[in-house]
Amino acid sequence: MIRAILTDIEGTTCSISFVADTLFPYARARMRDYVAAHPDEAEGVPVETLERWIDEDRKEPVLKRIQGQIWRDGFTSGELKGHIYPDALAALRRWREQGLRLFVYSSGSVQAQRLLFGHCEAGDLTPLFEGFFDLSIGSKLEPDSYRAIAERVGLPSADILFLSDNDREIAAARAAGLHVQLIDRVRGDTFESIRH
Repeated sequence: MIRAILTDIEGTTCSISFVADTLFPYARARMRDYVAAHPDEAEGVPVETLERWIDEDRKEPVLKRIQGQIWRDGFTSGELKGHIYPDALAALRRWREQGLRLFVYSSGSVQAQRLLFGHCEAGDLTPLFEGFFDLSIGSKLEPDSYRAIAERVGLPSADILFLSDNDREIAAARAAGLHVQLIDRVRGDTFESIRH
């Protein structure tokens, strides 16, 4: 029986274009000034490398941490508003009302996840979620990461449904014993089609 839902963000609950066309350029435009003001946070990584990693959508923890700090400023100032698909919002609210435990697992830092859901066009959605996980728990392509999440939330893997738009993440979660659902929005998949 499904007792918890673990969801990806980009391409699953929010549009890839919001991340690629709004969040990434916002962070890139402010990267040099941010690193100049906070040199220790770059951990010795040159700013040119950080900018290239943004362009390549690299999942480097140091980059994700700095992006999260830059986005924090944008969200708290009101310059940025988080996007969420209406079908995802409706389903998350419904599942929460049904007593399902909701969690997020994204390559973006926990701070960035909280900012995105905390400053949505639909308001502060963070109360919907019991917990947030990022790459500090492990790669989204490794089954051990999903096992660690299951252990952290105190449920058997078989009681968790993982939602993602990434085939390789789906395969890793399945290998860890989670139920999985691929959300391919290009193909027309939405949260409405999910059965748990």
